[in-house]
Amino acid sequence: MPTYASLIDVDDRDVQNAQELASIWGEVRTEFEQHNAALQESYAILGEHDFLAVFEAGDREAAFKSALTLRRHGLQAQTMEIVDTDNFSQLVDEV
Repeated sequence: MPTYASLIDVDDRDVQNAQELASIWGEVRTEFEQHNAALQESYAILGEHDFLAVFEAGDREAAFKSALTLRRHGLQAQTMEIVDTDNFSQLVDEV
């Protein structure tokens, strides 16, 4: 399955407290599964963005639905397809 990463920013108006934010990840995981996607990992990060979510999706449509799920939960996300560095190395060798 293709893998995607979302750099997420939290809008303080949409997420009121840490407990609410923690519960959002469980809801996101469940909704991703409904869209033929699986949340693999999520991290709180320091810097320009607040969180990083890594997920697999069955196809591009599932990835779009998953990205929209983040938005629906008040999470502003920049989502992109990613490739494992070993796979990237193989691609480079083929060129």
